[in-house]
Amino acid sequence: MCTHADSERWRLLGGAATLALALCGLTPVADLQTVAPVPLDVFARAAATSEREARPALNTIAANWRAGYVAMLLELAELSVAPRGSGGVSPARERLILFLEEQTGKYFGHDFDRWYRWLWSLPYAPSRDYAVFKGRLYENVDPRMRSFFPPDVPSVIRLDEVVWGGVRVNGIPPLNYPAHLAAGAARYLKDDHIVFGIALNGEARAYPKRILAWHELARDTLGGVELTIVYCTLCGTVIPYESAVGGQMRRLGTSGLLYRSNKLMFDEGTHSLWSTLEGRPVIGPLVGQGLELRPHSVVTTTWGEWRRLHPNTTVLALETGHERDYSEGAAYRDYFSSDRLMFSVPTLDNRLPNKAEVLVMRLTTGADGSRGRPVAISADFLRRRPLFQRQLAGRNIVVMTSPKGANRVFDAGGSRFVRVDADGTLLDDAGGRWTMTEEALVLVTRRSETRLRLPAQRAFWFGWQAQYPDTVLIK
Repeated sequence: MCTHADSERWRLLGGAATLALALCGLTPVADLQTVAPVPLDVFARAAATSEREARPALNTIAANWRAGYVAMLLELAELSVAPRGSGGVSPARERLILFLEEQTGKYFGHDFDRWYRWLWSLPYAPSRDYAVFKGRLYENVDPRMRSFFPPDVPSVIRLDEVVWGGVRVNGIPPLNYPAHLAAGAARYLKDDHIVFGIALNGEARAYPKRILAWHELARDTLGGVELTIVYCTLCGTVIPYESAVGGQMRRLGTSGLLYRSNKLMFDEGTHSLWSTLEGRPVIGPLVGQGLELRPHSVVTTTWGEWRRLHPNTTVLALETGHERDYSEGAAYRDYFSSDRLMFSVPTLDNRLPNKAEVLVMRLTTGADGSRGRPVAISADFLRRRPLFQRQLAGRNIVVMTSPKGANRVFDAGGSRFVRVDADGTLLDDAGGRWTMTEEALVLVTRRSETRLRLPAQRAFWFGWQAQYPDTVLIK
């Protein structure tokens, strides 16, 4: 996602006056417990540039104050920018911040990160028509965003934690069945370039980071399986999902919205918003229907290492139909090179740096497939341990880490592995030797005996921890 640059906001939103026009004439908003609703057009006038127009509206809001108004006023303030060329702070933003300080007793000034973290520490008490407000507000970014927030929209996440990522719907264009090349024809790649490797049903393909980071989502077919490969650059996570779920093919796109600095996808059929990390609908008509996209394994590695293991691999072609700087490291260079965040999250956990890479997974427990506690293992920890085995969430897992730092996770079952040889062969404590494929560990003397691979992927620590505060961290 792009940053919240004020110049870009002004171009897309047209300033506070446009926000006011968008909200006028809508139905009243009120907390569930209120008896004195404040109409949305009052909030519109509160965001006006003119003090004469805004002051009576603010007085009305103050007289009928409810906790649910904090989120609405914060969003109005954040999206109110000074007219181009004025060189100063928006009068509407300044006025709204001062009003919020008066009403809440919190003096965070223009530090929206502190405002939001304080807001998110409070019990969630949204105004009754908050979704309508949000849809009309973001309609000024892109009219299609209004459909994400119909009245009384079902949601399993806090709507006040859904923020604009700085782009329109599909403003970061997905790759739609991108062209690919045989390994030998990909002369634009060097051996040390980072790729995301996926292998399904005997077919392998590499998705270079230098390409995928500019698009964040690719629809593709691999091994006869329709895939939606989603890359949340902000939280450092690539997950290949099967596109079909619930007996229906879902065409997913980029909504332009975030939840806890994590990309929210949307499906074109219902306009439900889907969590990237969980692969399930979190806002919209599909919520509560038990839908969850099936993830597949992916490995973050180098082109040289992937090609050596998979000489028949294909790889994305550099000609994507889009004009981008696809050179290695060009996409999100500044973001990836620092520990700073672009967007707020409710909490930060300093056991690791924000953008320390971790291997993450949500392990199933039991025959019913119920989820155990989420797990994160430091990539640096694993780099020092080519073979790592432990009981986690009731599963005996083993993690293999290559010399280039590529991680693969397997369900070890009843096996106990003690050593990995230079050729990559594993030795168990009974003397059995096992080879590794992308699908499983295979016993050399009895190839029908396998230990299946488990879906896992890399992530930035802050992004995973924000989504799963109860995660088990190994470092």
